[in-house]
Amino acid sequence: MQLGLIGLGKMGGSMRERLRNAGLTVVGYDRNPELSDVDSMVELVDRLESPRTVWVMVPAGAATRYVIDQLTTLLKPGDIVVDGGNSRWTDDERHAKQLHARGIGFVDAGVSGGVWGLQNGYALMVGGDEEHVDWLKPVFDALKPEGPYGFVHAGKVGAGHFAKMVHNGIEYAMMQAYAEGWELLETVPSVTDVREVFRSWTQGTVIRSWLLDLAVDALDDDEHLEKIRGYAEDSGEGRWTVEAGIDNAVPMPAITAALFARFTSRQEDSPQMKMVAALRNQFGGHAVEAVRKD
Repeated sequence: MQLGLIGLGKMGGSMRERLRNAGLTVVGYDRNPELSDVDSMVELVDRLESPRTVWVMVPAGAATRYVIDQLTTLLKPGDIVVDGGNSRWTDDERHAKQLHARGIGFVDAGVSGGVWGLQNGYALMVGGDEEHVDWLKPVFDALKPEGPYGFVHAGKVGAGHFAKMVHNGIEYAMMQAYAEGWELLETVPSVTDVREVFRSWTQGTVIRSWLLDLAVDALDDDEHLEKIRGYAEDSGEGRWTVEAGIDNAVPMPAITAALFARFTSRQEDSPQMKMVAALRNQFGGHAVEAVRKD
């Protein structure tokens, strides 16, 4: 199977490699010519056999809208576009309508796995018509982790990104809980080895998780997180999850508090945000801000 892949950054580039390792033919395009297989989106489309499948892996919002606008004019009826970025589910509905008017299919794919996806596989939450999802099964099978789980056809167009949004909202709350516990342990004089306390939790406890493993990795790199400024960005999904909770009258105190804690981090060098920033760097390769030396 052939696939066009637009956006070869941290995740897109690793996805291209994993797909090729599985025997799929991937033609990649990126604005960075050092990463790209072709010089333009026009060339990418020309290199693919019909019916074409083009996976978009660029930042949500304006960048995704621009790429889909271009593909609307370049692709033909029967082709399929997959948005694998972190777009808002309401954008999916608009993009599907735009493409369907030209006879082009649309699938939204929430992708989780960060910088570890090449090695471990990517969890995929997918929305769209069953016929389009079935056509893309070889791609999903190549990307997902080994075993029976890691892929779900979550529902109609928008369902994949909605599920990924909720996943990321839960992730906010989990990271915040670890961060608060870490700060309390660091503050109490009687606890003299916080890192090893965290490590001890990775076996046999009810709070063990991959995030906890990554927290230990971060503490191995910087035991007291002294090199990291307590500042953590939010990439949008946490806000959207809280807004969806409001729209649907679903109480979300933990996720909302975690989101607001990130806002607090922009006002001071928050110890809790050191841990959140370290975790985001560990699982997603997100940049951290170094401590300023005055």
